[in-house]
Amino acid sequence: MVTIVTLDGPAGVGKTTIARELADRLGIAYLDTGAMFRSVALYFGDGAWEQPVDQLVPELNRLDFDLEGLGKYSELLLNGMPLSPEIRKEEVGLWASHLGRIPVVRDFLRRNQQAIGRTTSLVAEGRDMGSVIFPNARHKFFMDASIDVRAKRRHAQLAALGMNEDLERIRGQIRIRDDQDRNRVVAPLKPALDAVIIDTSALDADRVLEKIVEHIREKGL
Repeated sequence: MVTIVTLDGPAGVGKTTIARELADRLGIAYLDTGAMFRSVALYFGDGAWEQPVDQLVPELNRLDFDLEGLGKYSELLLNGMPLSPEIRKEEVGLWASHLGRIPVVRDFLRRNQQAIGRTTSLVAEGRDMGSVIFPNARHKFFMDASIDVRAKRRHAQLAALGMNEDLERIRGQIRIRDDQDRNRVVAPLKPALDAVIIDTSALDADRVLEKIVEHIREKGL
């Protein structure tokens, strides 16, 4: 039996850390759908969202995603190759947000994500996992936090990866992405009606993880 746990929320809220650890704790695969959007954005490059849709579709059809491994060892592959570390740059995240407003891009990735979820138990992290991609998931969570907290967390995350980004620049880019993600016509960022909402502003990663695990144990995996 396939089990799907969805974990949604805005940029910089700490979804990646929590989702990876949760998948490891549950012994199932971790699907970073944000990385899928970012890898497509990096593949197309800056300004791709301004191209005519009929030019994007043939290129999208040349892309194929696979997921290997379990827990923290889960790894997404694009056309058989591991995703580039360059996808973690803030500018690539902004490109991904621009592309995310284009229906054909979202449809392409939705089909890939749902295909993976049909055969693999997942902790699926993203923006609309519980509301759109896996509406029948047994466990749904939505994480949120203030923009200042999220900017500081993203700054620390990038620093750990050796990327020296300006905190104010990160805050500004998160604000832009929030506006785009929450107000786009297609699959806007919002909690699924049956999602458990967790404000992480005053909680560290360990406490957030424990709260999620408690909910899952109460309901049963």
